[in-house]
Parts: sequence; C-alpha cells; structure tokens
Amino acid sequence: MDETSQNGPTLHILCGKIASGKSTLAATLAQTPGSVVLSEDSWLALLFKESMHSVEDYVHYSAVLKRAIKPHVIALLQAGVNVILDFPANTVASRQWMMSIIQDAGAQHLLHYLVISDEACKARLRQRNAAGEHDFAATDAQFELITRYFVPPADEEGFKVRRYEEEHR
Repeated sequence: MDETSQNGPTLHILCGKIASGKSTLAATLAQTPGSVVLSEDSWLALLFKESMHSVEDYVHYSAVLKRAIKPHVIALLQAGVNVILDFPANTVASRQWMMSIIQDAGAQHLLHYLVISDEACKARLRQRNAAGEHDFAATDAQFELITRYFVPPADEEGFKVRRYEEEHR
C-alpha cells in the first residue's frame, strides 16, 4: 500500500473536491489486505437519505455520523486494521476531527490530496449522475456551493500528504 502501513495501522484520509476521484482511490487503497473502507456517502445514504434534502442537512447528518463513527475508527486502528476514511478532508475542521482520531488511536496516517480542476470534477460529476451509480447526485449549483468551503491542506496542520495531480489521474 505505502510506506506508512509497514510501521503499523494507517488512517488514510482523502482530500479533494466532489467527483475528484476520492472514492475510486479509496477502493484502490482497500485492495491491500488488512484494510477497510468507511464511506461517508454510503453511511449517510443508508441512515439518513430520506432526511437529506439540502447542504445544511448534509452538514447536520455528517456531524451526527462523525460523532458515532469516531470510536469505531479508533478501535479498528488499535486492532491493527488500516482504515481508508472516505470522508472529505476538505476543511480545516474536518481535518482536525481526523487528526484527533490519529492522535487518540496512536496510528500512522497519510492524507491523499487529489488536485483536480473544477471543470474536470464537474464533468465527472455529470457522468456519475447520469450513470446513477452513486449514493447522491449533486448538481452543479451544489458543487459550486460546497466548493466555496474547500480549503487545501496546509503544512502547519501536521499531515503527511501525498498529492495526485490532475494529469496523473
């Protein structure tokens, strides 16, 4: 998988705009034995889909899910399982939550940062929506709204970062 997994269980964190390829990368990372993917979209769809009608609803139910799942993620890491956390690490606050998991679990980590243009993401989003294979179908307007809150990871946040540039995707 990568050099961090050789030193103990690793929390893999995914940062990238909607339709940048986070879930695809998560599935690739999960092919390593001893790894499990926890997908925010899958859990939210299973638990709250009928109640989610707006970005505000997403923010609310995402916070509920994060509170519920954090102890489980810590337990998996402490049991020696690599966790691919397919939750967007797209704001400082979301990454602080993820860093608290890393610290509480005493785990290794790697933040995978997908650097993809808005145009490429929107084209992928339209394809994904047309295919109907994703738990949620975001509109271009929702993409624009959510993207306004995107903050790239900064060195001072303390993460080990692996960048994936658009031309390599």
